[in-house]
Amino acid sequence: MTARLFGSMGALAAMVAAGSLGSVSVSGQGSGAAPTSIVVTAFGGEEPAYEVPRTPWGDPDLQGVWSSDDATMPMSRPEQYGDRLYLTDEEYADRVQQVAQGVDRAENEADSTFRFDFARRAFRQTSLIVDPPSGQAPAFTTRALMNPMPRGTFGNGPLDWTTDFSLYERCITRGIAGSVLRVIYGNGNRIVQGPGTVAMSYEMLHDTRLFHTDGRPNVGDGVRQHLGVSRARWDGDVLVVETTNLTDRTAIGVNGNGNRHSEQMTFTERFKRVADDILQYQLTIDDPLTYERPFTLSFPLTPLEGGKLLPYDCHEGNYAILQSLGAERYEDRALAEDLAKGIVRPRRGIQEGAGVGATLPGRGRGAGPGGGRGAGPGGQ
Repeated sequence: MTARLFGSMGALAAMVAAGSLGSVSVSGQGSGAAPTSIVVTAFGGEEPAYEVPRTPWGDPDLQGVWSSDDATMPMSRPEQYGDRLYLTDEEYADRVQQVAQGVDRAENEADSTFRFDFARRAFRQTSLIVDPPSGQAPAFTTRALMNPMPRGTFGNGPLDWTTDFSLYERCITRGIAGSVLRVIYGNGNRIVQGPGTVAMSYEMLHDTRLFHTDGRPNVGDGVRQHLGVSRARWDGDVLVVETTNLTDRTAIGVNGNGNRHSEQMTFTERFKRVADDILQYQLTIDDPLTYERPFTLSFPLTPLEGGKLLPYDCHEGNYAILQSLGAERYEDRALAEDLAKGIVRPRRGIQEGAGVGATLPGRGRGAGPGGGRGAGPGGQ
């Protein structure tokens, strides 16, 4: 298990992102054009002048180990802010105080060996969503509502095969959006560059994506990958990455949870270094079979504390999958045996409350069965 620190000052807000992406049944229209420029939110308004550093071959230098730890704003905007993308001075002062209190709690009041990442820097942004102006995600289509990502051991079962687990829990991928959205730990993103190529590696689930900027053509439509096929270009100081050729096996939401999108999904990402210690990241999501219109998230990435991605030792086909399926078959037999004795009872829950931060008899705060089961995929 790899973890740094995390404060309780509202940083869990982003974790409800998958549930905040709407629940209204509508027909897919795909209306509305994706933004053609980046919305720099890091400064709460006007972007100050900044000379972007260059690589030896002349491209804007985006390299570094960046983190979404400080992007603690919710996905959709709370109602009290209306169409305001930024906090007022008074609201921002409160936010700064919340961050300071969260840091103090995380550093001085931790009472578990399981420790979380936490925000160190406050931003004025009221929501991750910057388009539409309301800050609200568009509604799901009926098709999307009927295709949720399996909950695996985070749900109530029964579990009959590997397809009853999410790709996250199977240690395969969290998808593009799920890999960069802030969660309780593992929020590092490492960017390295070479002539004609930019590589982005994620700390959690160890995915690396290649963005080719050399003008090569896309592959044929028959090639489908969980992280799609990306082609990139430089628009001044902004790296624009367009990703197509996705499967319908991933979802939009933290850790890749939520309702699964279709193969028609396209992602347009924009990266711009706006300060030595801030990389603005923007993601436009467009899938007419999943959402009623495109929408855009934009938020600052800041340097990862420690400057290194920690190894996330989670692998495909991990023992947690085998053991979970075995435990479910044990429960099948136990139910049958009880029924034969005239005992009718409900099926036992899979975790029964033993997730992150749970308190079980005889164990410290945050420990689950086996010292932390439920902390991440495969019990990592």
